[in-house]
Amino acid sequence: MTKPPIDTLPIAETVSGAILMLRGQRVILDSYLADLYGVEVRALIQAVKRNRERFPLDFMFQLEKQEVARLRSQFVISNGQGGRRYAPYAFTEQGVAMLSSVLRSKRAVLVNVEVMRAFVQLRRMLASNVALARKLAELEAKYDEQFRVVFDAIRELMTVPDSGPRKQIGFVPSE
Repeated sequence: MTKPPIDTLPIAETVSGAILMLRGQRVILDSYLADLYGVEVRALIQAVKRNRERFPLDFMFQLEKQEVARLRSQFVISNGQGGRRYAPYAFTEQGVAMLSSVLRSKRAVLVNVEVMRAFVQLRRMLASNVALARKLAELEAKYDEQFRVVFDAIRELMTVPDSGPRKQIGFVPSE
């Protein structure tokens, strides 16, 4: 694996696309972090395991089989063909921050800065969405029934789409 130059690291917007919601927490999978840091996944996990006391369960956890299956169905992780022999690890914001103390390269520091910016940007976006919902409720209380359709349409646009199971696309062999 060749490491891209440090000055071409992805910006926070790109990193924010890798942030997933698992177990009610925003996390990034080990494989994505390893790509960012320019190391192999096994090297990243090995460094974490050598410093296990720095990564309590609210910093990092290993995915369960059903979580892996759900992510695999959403094309976030590979299907296991010649790939990993163990479930991926998920790192919370605090876990990613702790990685900078375990992976001490200049690149690791720069990557951590970008990942922290992505988490902050996501938090701001969610907070502004809450503030917008509050202002919308205030406006709705002021105006009469004729604007209800408009308010309902705005609320519909503000909701996050369901990330439930998706239908399989493509050829499905008959059984």
